[in-house]
Formats: sequence, structure tokens, C-alpha cells
Amino acid sequence: MADKKNSFLKGALILTAAGFIVKALGAAYRIPLALLIKDEGMGLYQMAYPIYLILLAISTAGLPTAISKMVSEDVALGRYKNAYRIFVVSLLVLASVGLVLTLVLVAGAELLSTRVYQNPKAYYSIISIAPAIFFVSIMSCFRGFFQGLQDMTPSAISQIVEQIGRVVAVFILANLLLPYGVEFAAAGAAFGPVAGAVAGLIVLILVYYNKKGHLIKKMSSDTSQTLESFLHIIYRLFSFAIPITLGGLISPFMNMADAAIVNARLQYAGFSVKRATELFGQLTGMAAPLVNLPVVATTALSASLVPAISEAMALNNRQLIASRAETGMRFSIIFGLPAAVGMYVLASPITILLYKNAEAGISLEVLAWGVVFLALTQTTTGILQGIGKTTIPVTNMLYGAVIKVVINYALTGVPHINIKGAALGTVMGYLIPSILNAWQVVKWTNLRVDLNYMVIKPAIAAAIMGIGVKFAHSELMLIGFSQNKATIVAIALGVIIYALALILMGGLRKEDLELLPGGRRIVTVLKKFGAFRR
Repeated sequence: MADKKNSFLKGALILTAAGFIVKALGAAYRIPLALLIKDEGMGLYQMAYPIYLILLAISTAGLPTAISKMVSEDVALGRYKNAYRIFVVSLLVLASVGLVLTLVLVAGAELLSTRVYQNPKAYYSIISIAPAIFFVSIMSCFRGFFQGLQDMTPSAISQIVEQIGRVVAVFILANLLLPYGVEFAAAGAAFGPVAGAVAGLIVLILVYYNKKGHLIKKMSSDTSQTLESFLHIIYRLFSFAIPITLGGLISPFMNMADAAIVNARLQYAGFSVKRATELFGQLTGMAAPLVNLPVVATTALSASLVPAISEAMALNNRQLIASRAETGMRFSIIFGLPAAVGMYVLASPITILLYKNAEAGISLEVLAWGVVFLALTQTTTGILQGIGKTTIPVTNMLYGAVIKVVINYALTGVPHINIKGAALGTVMGYLIPSILNAWQVVKWTNLRVDLNYMVIKPAIAAAIMGIGVKFAHSELMLIGFSQNKATIVAIALGVIIYALALILMGGLRKEDLELLPGGRRIVTVLKKFGAFRR
């Protein structure tokens, strides 16, 4: 049992580390891409991407998890023949679904670009990204199969290779096609996911053939005579995957709605098609990726909270459940608040530093406040999943999505608000599920919220940091620092100021860190500086 537990923890750590690398690369590559293809190019790229994510969610969301669950059940019972049959059937199903959806997107590209987005230039990006659905669908089947065999390494490696392949292809193709027009450069960038998917799939196929001999040996020892029918396997696959898929569709649908509503409402407010696309690119291609960078940490935290809360549930230890829930929520606030304040205070300097575009700071200034709510949403989702309330976060996210659409439509069309209305809608779209999730966490875990410790102390520390950062940036500019150097130094000072303020106010507790990998070592170091005063 100990070996199994260690194996599970090792697998979880591998996937978490891979996810961190993939998310960091995914958020970071947009910065130089925006510098290359500018505002309009990012807008065109962002118009194709949400459609791809929606169709990808239909074809793959939930199915890898279903495959993993079904395969692991059979492997545990020694039914290797049926486990392999599940893989083969799933591969056929996913390849067929992926191919159909790819062809649907190709056929509908012109309609989407001209009628939905009201921008014919988006056609090329939509066509370019379409084949990725087919390859990712096949890749997700292999990943689910390996995870069902309790082998997380192939999935982790393929995720990293996929993202690296995507990034490399994006820049090579965008550079090559830029002389032909921004719409072709955006199409080249949109082909990146195709190249990445092919690279990731090649890795999985190589691993599969390397391990096939061992699998055949296991199948030869399987004496079971009955195998599931083709239709029964398909029924089990979809009955498990459909609820997860419905939840996974919310975010990409909202992104697609953004692309349609925001562009149309900006044009209604009096902006030209080109100008509306530029503003949309600043919001979704420049400001939004910056908001997603800090929450990479809370994504990892959410992943670690699910098993931690599940373990406490299995032990029926209500005190431990509440303690771990509080730790998760506090950490999301500790990470989210300073990031939100820092991005708000230095919005334009940050976008000048990264994109050489001061105007993108207008969107970032509003969107920055979404960091803390997005971080809290992610963490509370992990907690609710850990206690078995998996539908609650999906429902709450849907409520947030509705509010977001209403605000986007109402405010973006107001000329003097324009793109700031869409940014505010996104913030509210994060705020609603974060509050509703937090309330459900308190309800189901019997958590007693200490607002002073959980919210007020981090908020005061973040406010002190914000004032210090604003002052430091201004003073550095006065004494002759360049804009970019002043921004970098101010950000570094902000990290130090926030950490010191939080420690001096007694805003850290050793239990907060001990759940994380390497947490005990961090606690040992911080104890030497008197960090834990409570």
C-alpha cells in the first residue's frame, strides 16, 4: 500500500510539474508573439483559438479521464485484454470524432469569419488551426490509456513536447508569413497547435511501441474469456465523459462569445473593424495572458488540494478538511492580491516593458483585479472536487459566464467605456464563481473564516506594497532610470515589500506551507527569521 501511495504521489507530482511548465510556456509565448504580429494580428489569432477550444472540448474533454478510469479498473482486476480493447475502441471513436469536427470547422470557417466575427481576415486563422482537433483527439486517447496504467510520465513528456513544438512553429510560421500580410502571419501562429499536437503524438506513439511488448506479456497471462462489446464500451465512455465535457465547454464558449460580442459592440460604439480588432487583441492577447501568469501557482495548489482534501474526507476528519480548505483559500489570496495590486499600479509600465504598447495597460488596469478572483475560483474548485461536490463549481462558473456576457454587451458598446467594459465583464465573471464557491466551501467543510488572518492582513500588505511600488517607480524615473529598468526594479522591490509586510504582521503560518512539496524545508528556513508568530 505504501508503494502504491508513493507511486500515486510521484505521478501527481510529475503531472503537476508538467502542467506548470506548459502553462508558463503557454502564457509567456504570447508576449513576443504580440510584439511580432501587433494588436490586429493578436485579435485575429484570438478569434480562431476559442473556436478550436470549443470543438476540442467536445471531442476530448472528459474522455481521457473516462479512458483512464475504465482501463485502471480492468488492470486492477487483471483484465488486460479488456483494458486494451477499451484503448482500441476509444482510439477509433476519438479519431472519428476529431476528424468530423475538423471537417466541420473547415466547412464553417467562411461563415464564422464573415457572419459571426464580421472580419473576413479571420478565415485564414480558423482554417489553419482546424487540423489540430484531429491530432489532439488521438493524443488524448493515448494519454488516458497510459494514465489508466498508472504511468504518468508519457503524458507529462508529451505535454511539454507539444507546447514546445507549438511555440517553435508559431514563431517560425508567423515570421515567414508576416511579409504577406497580418492575416497570414496570424494564420501561421494559429497553425502552431497543429505542429505541437503532431510532436506530442509522435512522442506518445514511440512510448507506446516501446511498452507494447510488456503489455502483450500481461495480456497473455489474462485468462478471462469475456470482453465488453464495442457499443457497451462507447456507452460507458460517454456516460462518464459528458458531464465533464459540459463543464469544460463553458470557458471556451465564453471566449468565443467575447470574440463575437466585443468586436461587434466596439464597432457599434463607433470603432472601425481594424481598430476594434486591435482593442480586442490588447485585451485577450496581451492583458489576459498576464493575468493568467500569477495563477500558475494556484493551479498547482488546486491540483495538490484535491488529494489532500480527499484524504481528509476518507479519514472523516472534519477538522483536517476545514484546516486544509482554509490553507488553500488563504494561499490563493496571498498569491492573488499582490499580483492584482501590482498589475493595477504598474499596468502601463508593464505593457510597455513586455509589448512596447502603453495602450494595452488600459485593459490590464481593469483586468488585473480578476487575478485574485480567478485564483480563489481555482482553489475553491479544487476543494469542492476533493469533497466530491464536482457539479457545484461548474454551475457557479456558468452563473459567472452569464453575468460576464451581460456586462460585456452592455458596457463595451458605450463609446467612452469601450474595451474597459469587456475587461470589467471578465473580472465579474471571475468574481461571481469565486464568491459562490467560497460560500459552498464554508458550508460543506464547516470552515470558520478568520477574515483578519485570511483577507485583511494580506490586503494591508498588498496595499503597502502597491504604495511602495508606485513611489519607487516614480522616483527611479526621476533619478534617470529608463522606463523599463524602473519597472523591473519596482516589481522586484514589490516582492520584497510584500513579503516583509506579511511576515511583520504575522500573516504566515507553518501549516499553510506544510501541504506543499518541500513545504517543511520552507518552514524550517522561515522559522529562523521568526516568520510564524501565531
